[in-house]
Amino acid sequence: MTSFVTVAEAAVEDILRLRPDLATWKGDHRFDHLLPDLSESGVAAFATVLHGHLDALDQVDESTLSTADRVDAEILRTGLQRMAFEAEVSREHEWDLLAHEAGDPIYLLMVRETAPLDERVHAIAARLTALPEFLATTRRTVTRSPRVHAETVLAQLPGLRGLVTTELDRVLDDNAALGQVVATPRALALAALDEHETWLQELVRRADGEPRLGAELFAAKLPLVLDSSLRADDVLARAHANLDLQTELLLETAAQFLRSVGQPASGDRDEIIRAALDTVARDTPTNDTVVSSCEQALGEATDAVRRLGLLAIPDDPMQIEVMPEFRRGVAVAYCDSPGPFESGGLAFVAVSPTPSDWPEERRASFYREYNTAMLRNLIVHEAMPGHMLQIAHARRYQGTTRIRQLFTSGSFVEGWAVQSERMMAESGFGGLPVRLQQLKMQLRTTINAILDAGVHAQGMSEAEALDLMMRRGFQEEGEAVGKWRRALLTSAQLSTYFVGFTELDDVLAGLPVGRSLDDVLAHGNPPPRHLPALLQGR
Repeated sequence: MTSFVTVAEAAVEDILRLRPDLATWKGDHRFDHLLPDLSESGVAAFATVLHGHLDALDQVDESTLSTADRVDAEILRTGLQRMAFEAEVSREHEWDLLAHEAGDPIYLLMVRETAPLDERVHAIAARLTALPEFLATTRRTVTRSPRVHAETVLAQLPGLRGLVTTELDRVLDDNAALGQVVATPRALALAALDEHETWLQELVRRADGEPRLGAELFAAKLPLVLDSSLRADDVLARAHANLDLQTELLLETAAQFLRSVGQPASGDRDEIIRAALDTVARDTPTNDTVVSSCEQALGEATDAVRRLGLLAIPDDPMQIEVMPEFRRGVAVAYCDSPGPFESGGLAFVAVSPTPSDWPEERRASFYREYNTAMLRNLIVHEAMPGHMLQIAHARRYQGTTRIRQLFTSGSFVEGWAVQSERMMAESGFGGLPVRLQQLKMQLRTTINAILDAGVHAQGMSEAEALDLMMRRGFQEEGEAVGKWRRALLTSAQLSTYFVGFTELDDVLAGLPVGRSLDDVLAHGNPPPRHLPALLQGR
């Protein structure tokens, strides 16, 4: 029979080679000078390679494998099937402009200082040289873009231009020799961005592609993204049940909070909850203080994790930074950690202030949503003990193959972060204000899954979605409008929070005697369904 290690390593090697942007993200810098081929022929060739590896995997006798390798074989199969699905069935390269994103492959070479600057600048120059043809391929390949995708990418384009100019100058730090390396490629890239902007402007006017996957494609894609036994209907049923449960918990906490601040807990359910949330939302940051507020929250959360003895904290550098403009428009914050294939480096949480052209009321609404207590809960999710800490643990995992370094379970990563919110809030971190925001976030997590299915499989209208988020989720209008756009821009990803949290609930409840939370994080980023076997070692 064929060796699993041989099959797995061949698949990893081909994927990294054919997706150099993914290789950079994962910390393999052999292909930093390349951009992916997302042309019709390039995607077709990639799909052929994927099917070849699926055929090879069929020749492996999985009954002879260790527990860890058997899990990796299943992860590999699902990962290959998902990539093939996106290339051949949903064909996202034909309509999803965000799949043709050009900023990250350059940006990561600027901010991840795990290689000497000279090497990174030469790689940046090579990618800038390749950028005009990459953008031309996008214009030839994307033939049915939805308007919301075109609008989003057009809005991000000034940030991409700033990345290639201002941000690149900051990295070069007046080094004349390195400046010469990028001078011609940068000029060509900027001219190509001008041409691309003209095309995007026209595309926004005429784009009529459908952003919704439809029930059949969504039902097929969701299990591949989640790598879960839960079907789309199962997820939706569980989410509706959890929405009612979390609302009752929020009501109890809201009444307790109002009494603690000397306010009456009177009125119906929604009135009591809104009164508590409105009171907490009076303490808000500003664009000038949001980053420092998050920095303070990170220090407090780190101290709390140590004091409570929840988890070991690896000695990895972490910090807060302002989100680059070209990445704005999808999420308010994200964690960016060094890749699993590289050592060292800085992990950071990027926070997005409001755009400068927002009117005052919209800005005020944003910070009512992301008030000081909510930011503390957000930092728990994105950093400590959420994404940054979990990824620091995951980078230490070493298997017999690189499967778990290449394929990351979004359900595990997001589910753990949501579990972290609950752990910290229930331990008393931030008191009742943070507990209120954590429960509100539980509603948001649950509604995310309902929204995901509603938009892509059930024809949910914008009015229905906003009502769900604002009335049942108690979200500010600005947050709800942004999430509606995100639901149109993505598919299946919004379900990872709720599904991961739900599946990890079962794992943590059945944690074997003698096992700790550190043990849960010791296996990389596997889909939660595999953790019981990994923890039992069988």
